[in-house]
Amino acid sequence: MSPRSASVNEELRRRSRERLLQATVELVAERGYEATTLGDIADRAGSARGLISYYFPGKRQLLQSAVHRLMHLTLEEVLERAPRTDDGRERLARAIDAMLGLAHDRPVLIRAHMAGILQAEGFVQCAEQQRLAFLLRDTLRRYGSHDVDADYPMLRALLMGAVFAELLPGAPMPLPRLRAELFERYGLDLEMGVPPGGEPSGGTRQDVPVQSKYSG
Repeated sequence: MSPRSASVNEELRRRSRERLLQATVELVAERGYEATTLGDIADRAGSARGLISYYFPGKRQLLQSAVHRLMHLTLEEVLERAPRTDDGRERLARAIDAMLGLAHDRPVLIRAHMAGILQAEGFVQCAEQQRLAFLLRDTLRRYGSHDVDADYPMLRALLMGAVFAELLPGAPMPLPRLRAELFERYGLDLEMGVPPGGEPSGGTRQDVPVQSKYSG
């Protein structure tokens, strides 16, 4: 049997890595971070335990990459959902709803992710995070940002803050209110996007959103 080509080996490694990321998302969502072991993840992925160490420095880094992949795939699907649009305001509305929706639908997983970011390892710069950042930066560009390098970190901070407020144990903020505040910040109509959790558009605010600083 002839040896596999480099491209075939690369594809096998990619699939193996993605199985580990998917298994991590599934297990942490089901059991929580502490109750999920690397051995559990390897078993769910059908991979050897040593492969995790080959791809990731540790469990926290694995979880961050797994959640960033989930965010990237979710955002990609939402942005391309029919009816597809190149309207930057609609795309930003969809992006905001996608991130709030993940926290609404997978609170155990996203809480574990947020907690991990606050650990000593901090924010992991990985391929999955870079893909997510590319989509968000492209969304801001289409929205009309004149300085994406400055506006992207602010959008990221606002989304992370909203997700934290949404999931804060004992004192969560209502999702419709968070959504309304973010939409007002960016001058978006509340009828735009795809409200998470089946919440009706409009949130709790009755005032008209202020004009965005990016609008003409």
